[in-house]
Amino acid sequence: MDAPDRLAATLALDESVGRVRLVSPARARALEALGVRTVRDLVTHFPRRYIDLSRRETVASAAIGEQCTVEGTVHEIKLKRPKPKLPLVEITLVDGTGTLMVTAFRQPWLMDQVRAGMRIAVAGKLEFNYGFKRMTNPYLEALEGAEGAAAGMVIPVHPATEKLSAAWVRRLVGNALTQVAGLYDPLPLELRAKYRLMSRGAALAAIHFPRSMDEASEARRRLVYEELLFLELMLMEEGRERAEGCEPVRHVTDGPRLTALAAALPWELTDEQKAARDDILAALAAPATANHLLLGDVGTGKTVVAAHALAAAADTGGQALLMAPTEVLARQHGKSLGPLFDQAGISWGVLTGSTPPAEREAVLARVAAGEVDVLVGTHALLEDDVRPRRCTLAVIDEQQRFGVDQRAKLLAKGEAPDALYLTATPIPRSLALALFGNLTLSYIRRRPHDTSARTTKVVAKQERGRAYDAALAALARGEQVYVVCPLVGASAEERDAKAGKRAGREGDEDEYAYAAISIEDDADLDGGNVAAAEREAAFLQQKTFVDWKVELLHGRLPAAEKQDVMARFRAGETQVLVATTVIEVGVDVPNATVMIVEDADRFGLSQLHQLRGRVGRGEKPGEVYLVSASRTDAALRRLAAMETTDDGYELAAYDLSLRREGDILGNRQHGASALKLVNVVRDGKVIEAAHADARALLEEDPRLEAPAHRALGREARLAFKRAGEVQGG
Repeated sequence: MDAPDRLAATLALDESVGRVRLVSPARARALEALGVRTVRDLVTHFPRRYIDLSRRETVASAAIGEQCTVEGTVHEIKLKRPKPKLPLVEITLVDGTGTLMVTAFRQPWLMDQVRAGMRIAVAGKLEFNYGFKRMTNPYLEALEGAEGAAAGMVIPVHPATEKLSAAWVRRLVGNALTQVAGLYDPLPLELRAKYRLMSRGAALAAIHFPRSMDEASEARRRLVYEELLFLELMLMEEGRERAEGCEPVRHVTDGPRLTALAAALPWELTDEQKAARDDILAALAAPATANHLLLGDVGTGKTVVAAHALAAAADTGGQALLMAPTEVLARQHGKSLGPLFDQAGISWGVLTGSTPPAEREAVLARVAAGEVDVLVGTHALLEDDVRPRRCTLAVIDEQQRFGVDQRAKLLAKGEAPDALYLTATPIPRSLALALFGNLTLSYIRRRPHDTSARTTKVVAKQERGRAYDAALAALARGEQVYVVCPLVGASAEERDAKAGKRAGREGDEDEYAYAAISIEDDADLDGGNVAAAEREAAFLQQKTFVDWKVELLHGRLPAAEKQDVMARFRAGETQVLVATTVIEVGVDVPNATVMIVEDADRFGLSQLHQLRGRVGRGEKPGEVYLVSASRTDAALRRLAAMETTDDGYELAAYDLSLRREGDILGNRQHGASALKLVNVVRDGKVIEAAHADARALLEEDPRLEAPAHRALGREARLAFKRAGEVQGG
């Protein structure tokens, strides 16, 4: 293919998906629901799994209780309605060795797509009931006589919608690949040769339509490396641009305020805390802009370690900004750190969205005059009228809950401030590199002075009474209880129905398929949900916790009211706190010993781990009950991991093996949204290689302007730009 044709194919990537053959306006709308708007989006809409017909079983040989693929001929297909709103399609499949009964709930459209005599393949878990081998809601693929019928031994299964089947998605992807055939490869030839990588065009074709699973694996290897190299290049370039033209601050790390703060601590730091403190101070004192990430499991004392960095900024004659994701947490930082700052001679203030106007003006004036050494706040710190006289340090607590644009806006408050990120989400170094590029890291794995015990138990919906019995026993001992209800206001019956519906989705057995729930402020609750949440709390007060005071915490409460609710719970005036999706990381109520999490399936393991960190914080042991309404083995295995380990890093690794990086971290990271194929547990070595290659490329060609690097630079910047647009940046 000549150069003009290659250029045209490459430029076609950024055309509207409506330019692809057979993409009608209706199909374009269905694709948009999948996040597909351009040709590039479509060719990178990768299969979520494959059906390998070369490894299919016969009905007779398929093992009961196992995942398998069976190919056969449809003998009969019937539509039944055991309930008015419950359509059920029953397919009798035969293959010469036996009969397989296939049941598909809520998929009446199969009556139009499948007919007697058609050859199909089904993939799912095999069960035995009523004298027959059976599959319920398996993935079903027509092998002949249907639009988009697959050819070959490996069938890709693309994410689809009710309005656009996986077969149709596959067909449209094939048309898009034809349109961009011969596109330029942005990877320099030496890197492709170094790792023996396919060309970009060959990899895209092979990942969508592999001739074998080995070919699919090789295609994935090429595209994973490409994703990571693009990301690392842009993260490093972003860091360079932040520091460009500015003299880095070399913080004083042996000044009087830092010494006084260390002396004011009511306890001695642990060895891990000391090591993290020393790492951070070394980064601040270095003659280059610091970019440091402190990872600490729940309750490991990250904030007090970070306080040493804040003191160093004050000793240097600079100012530090500490941004927390919620008002409750920001004010708690002020409450816990304020006395230490006072003893160390560090002036400080707090600024949040609910700070009264007169107080806000006074704080801003003092900040602008350089009279405040440390300003603690929320997103309010990002406002244009927050103008520190000399900001030399920005500390971002629970950094994964802020977008890249928000981090950049805080860092723009100074010329080239050092950056310190804190997170209680335990992530491996490989993922940290993927999200931040050039950084230094410290870990605190053990909780200091942790003499308490905490147990976690998974209970089925039918056994949730056990959890509430434990809560009542704790209340009788004078202790306190959290109840987390992510499906706000739903009755037990409604929660079970929702979980059952989730369990019926195809693919639940082998991928994380639950709706994302975060532990951020759920301020987007609508009025109906708020009313339902209030009814839930009232029900628990009237029917379960009759003799104790129950209060509700949700994101739509005014900030002052949230503070009052937490203050009453902390003081013991409220014995039961019912929360929708928010119990702040960092909230410390040692007398709270029992937590019940309804619909625990809807949380990631790392999120559940952060939630359970709210109990067992004092000398009394904590009990956590995870109520599951799911019937899938995968969901139950996932929650069972919470019973076997209290190590956040082990859980994070397990969570990451099941879920995409964007899910574990919250979908606000450039890195998370740019990584469609990467799994940091499996791809750690590739991340390290891409990190090293990106650094070498930028040392040789800082702006990627050399002819061999121009296409690479263009594609990397496009990937980073698209990721920002996904996050609303």
